[in-house]
Amino acid sequence: MNTEFPVMTTSRLVLRRMVASDSKDMMEYFTDEQVLKFYGLQPFESEQEALEEIGWYDQILETGEGIRWALQTEEGRVIGSCGFLNRNQRHRRAEIGFELSRSHWGQGLMLEAIAAVLDYGFRTLELNRIQALVEPGNAQCLRLLEKAGFRREGLLTQYEYTVGKYDDLYMCAVVKSELRKYD
Repeated sequence: MNTEFPVMTTSRLVLRRMVASDSKDMMEYFTDEQVLKFYGLQPFESEQEALEEIGWYDQILETGEGIRWALQTEEGRVIGSCGFLNRNQRHRRAEIGFELSRSHWGQGLMLEAIAAVLDYGFRTLELNRIQALVEPGNAQCLRLLEKAGFRREGLLTQYEYTVGKYDDLYMCAVVKSELRKYD
């Protein structure tokens, strides 16, 4: 990873490093049960939990395991995040993950962010494959990923244990040779 954090812009967002002062904005969406329904976390109960999440973003960046961008609106509010985890340099693949404040659902903002992150992954990180793990009940996320060029590859039975239960997860992926241009 570069020592300078890459800042990207879309038509309506700035994707930048998440910092401690973003914890109050983060609390808005990480306390919303609807945002976290398929996320594998309990709603946050304190700002300290948001600060720990931001610390984890810093940790995965330092280790090269991933990178997570804050999604900032034109008004300067952070409304979610998007980025990579479980980056495997040898196999040139990573997982994408994201969340968005419910008040911004249905506006195409996450599709903008995903397009920028995919472009960064394929062009700058030289990834060949970007994958996402999605609970079968998360139809909204599956539609979003399909719009972004991902295809569903298969169902991983009881793949993760989160929030007291085993979750089946769809493996969705896009490979570099299938990358299409985004508006």
